[in-house]
Amino acid sequence: MHHILATAPHSPTWRRKLEKRSRSNAPDFPSHKPQTSIALLNKSKESNLSNTIFPQPPKKATTMMKLHSAPPFRAEQMGSLLRPDNLLAIREKIAQTGISETEAGLPTVEQEAVREVVKMQQDLGFKAVTSGEYNRTRFWGLMWDEFNGTIRLQDAEASMFRLYHPDVVSLIEKDRKVMPGDSVIAGSKLTHSAATASNLHELKLVQASLPQSEWCNIKLTMITPAWFHMRYKQGRAYSASAYANDEEYFADVAKVYRAELSALYEAGLRNVQFDDPGMAYFCSQAFRQGWAEDESNTGSVDDLLDAYIKLYNDSLAGLPEDLHTGIHLCRGNFIGGRHFSEGSYDVIAKKLFEDLNVNTFYLEYDTERAGGFEPLRFLPKDKNVVVGVISTKLREMEDKEAVKQRIFKAADFVAEGSGESREEALKRVCVSPQCGFSTHESGYPLLVEHQKKKMSLVREVADEVWGQA
Repeated sequence: MHHILATAPHSPTWRRKLEKRSRSNAPDFPSHKPQTSIALLNKSKESNLSNTIFPQPPKKATTMMKLHSAPPFRAEQMGSLLRPDNLLAIREKIAQTGISETEAGLPTVEQEAVREVVKMQQDLGFKAVTSGEYNRTRFWGLMWDEFNGTIRLQDAEASMFRLYHPDVVSLIEKDRKVMPGDSVIAGSKLTHSAATASNLHELKLVQASLPQSEWCNIKLTMITPAWFHMRYKQGRAYSASAYANDEEYFADVAKVYRAELSALYEAGLRNVQFDDPGMAYFCSQAFRQGWAEDESNTGSVDDLLDAYIKLYNDSLAGLPEDLHTGIHLCRGNFIGGRHFSEGSYDVIAKKLFEDLNVNTFYLEYDTERAGGFEPLRFLPKDKNVVVGVISTKLREMEDKEAVKQRIFKAADFVAEGSGESREEALKRVCVSPQCGFSTHESGYPLLVEHQKKKMSLVREVADEVWGQA
């Protein structure tokens, strides 16, 4: 995983095609709250507002989910890997000259690069292989651009954004009037489209690099359904003509995600990881304080958390049981290894672990910014945790014995909460780096040799703690 709405270093042809839905086609976006009669109520009645704007809190599951294993595997990596120079060079050539991808030879180079990175992962002992996100410029990819109804805004007005949102704080300088780079909003009703093909293309790149018997282990990363909502001010993630409120908007987001996941499942996908920096921002006291002080918001910050959990659950409703689902929380991994927020999981752990209907939680734990392992006491018996205790931001190698002790400590808190022994709890614990190695396509502090050493350490630790893949 990943991070941020920054200006892409390259804008190749495959991105320009989507940019035709430009700012010139965008509707006017006056400052507005969702168009509902509730918005006319005075301050004394605002306690009722969140019930109208936000969906009702997610209901707790009455039955346990199926406990998935393999995936997740004992040694995991988060998806993005350092791009080879020849792939970056071709993308740069396309961006600079405007020649087609075929003329530049991109399809052949891209497929070969993915084939090599899949082999590298397998040689290091990783089972849940990814494309390295080699077909993406940034970790969230192009899926949202491909949905019918979305509009891309270039250098959107800063007034659209929550200026206390960690991403936004980092990208909008003081007194700056625009958000640099591109932003996506819903200009009309969202629907899934046959043109939503970038994830399928990525899956096929990896499938072409493996025998069909191993397709079930392929991991595809996908951006959170809330990615283009949380950073915007109330009602600004969509036009007033498209949706009256968040509940209507979330209902359609869930529909397009179900359609996308169903299509990918039919193509052979059995392992998906949602990348969600925003979920970790609920742990940030600075974000919580900013939300409370923002008079344009409706409901509390915890109402929003409930709404996002319900959005996930609705997005996953009815999908086959053998589709393994996970969510990766991190606090930002921008170019240069920069982070965006701090805060322990204890603020959200009980609600998140119990109510979110995913099989596995991939959690950043490489620094003190994430707090301790105590929140893992709330992990239900039907869910897994992958502890990200190895940094992708620093070249220095972690001490293997210290990493192993941290895994045991994490397992002890899982055991404490579930009434199990450490050995039993370890069956639901795995290890990984805290984030991806290249959440944008370039600009990261580690070199290929550092990446290989870090991944080898993950594999060695897993072998010594569990003695299995």
